[in-house]
Amino acid sequence: MSRSPSLPDRPHREIDPDLPDDERFEALRGHFADLVDVHEQLEGQLEDAENRRQRLQERVDRVERENETLKSSSLYIATVEDVIDDGEVVVKQHGNNQEVLTEVSPRMAERVTAGDRVAVNDSFAIQTVLEAETDARAQSMEITERPSVGYEDIGGIDEQIREVREAVEQPLIEPELFEEVGIDPPSGVLLYGPPGTGKTMLAKAVANKTDATFIKMAGSELVRKFIGEGSRLVRDLFEMAREREPAIIFIDEIDAIAATRTESKTSGDAEVQRTMMQLLAEMDGFEARGEIRIIAATNRFDMLDRAILRPGRFDRLIEVPEPNRDGREQIFEIHTRGMNVTDDVDFDTLADDTEGYSGADIESLATEAGMFAIRNEREEIRHQDFLDAVEKVENDDSSDVVSSAGYFYQ
Repeated sequence: MSRSPSLPDRPHREIDPDLPDDERFEALRGHFADLVDVHEQLEGQLEDAENRRQRLQERVDRVERENETLKSSSLYIATVEDVIDDGEVVVKQHGNNQEVLTEVSPRMAERVTAGDRVAVNDSFAIQTVLEAETDARAQSMEITERPSVGYEDIGGIDEQIREVREAVEQPLIEPELFEEVGIDPPSGVLLYGPPGTGKTMLAKAVANKTDATFIKMAGSELVRKFIGEGSRLVRDLFEMAREREPAIIFIDEIDAIAATRTESKTSGDAEVQRTMMQLLAEMDGFEARGEIRIIAATNRFDMLDRAILRPGRFDRLIEVPEPNRDGREQIFEIHTRGMNVTDDVDFDTLADDTEGYSGADIESLATEAGMFAIRNEREEIRHQDFLDAVEKVENDDSSDVVSSAGYFYQ
């Protein structure tokens, strides 16, 4: 507990009335200056006290809100399965999939229909009808601004870029080519490879070159706390994509929900498997998927379930490996375009010195070289700065270079 600040000492100065006028004036001026100092100290203490009062008031308000929440009855999300005569409905609670026959008021009976999402209390009495709009979490995954990454910003994976453009971009821009040949375009593309090799950048570049709605989600975001939430979020994402065709759905870290199924009986593993089954159902579907393309990425291809890899779901499995020597040289040139480098910088030599580095590693290396130039109070970056950066990355024990393959995890 903080102690209240002590009050400043009150200035006291005896002034001899027999002093000459000029000396008495100087003494009074000094006394006035002391009073001004005390006044400023008191104002500072008053401001500190007001700030503490505001912080305490915010804590009180938060505790009162939490108290009101605890006192209110809990509501659960359910779905109306069937509406029966005589004011009865069958509701299915999402949390435990329990179906219950419950009565509703005449006013509520006029409002609910089969398939509606409702909020029920502990007695399964319907309290309110929820809006059928797309989950706000799904809406937040839509990228409204076109990504700034282009194919020219990605180096060392020219063959992979060509395959992705054929499978995702071309069907959206030139669908008539596939109609003339009489084939359906690939339904999905899975990018796999080590971290930092450009998988996410590749998906962003595709979104940049098309007018499609770009929806980005991470597999870990689909692993929800409550039963049924993950599968419902998957449904909402695909429903939103259908409403916004043409659309590209990019699923990063897909191994979080599509790992090989096991015999585990825990509720967490069962929920992850339910989410994956919903994803498989959406990817298959009974209706044509239309102008919706799916791109997924993973660093752990070996963990994926075979069901998600079969043709018809991901027709193209594209490995995005770490760049070769020429690719590393190209990546150095890309990431130093806007940098003030001197003519002595030899990207050919740097490419030889960075075997095993990914594109992300090289980008970090270029930034580190710039930091060496700033540290030496220079505006240009020299070849030695890059060599120092390489040495720092390789020798700094506090860095995260822990992979025997040389991957630089940040």
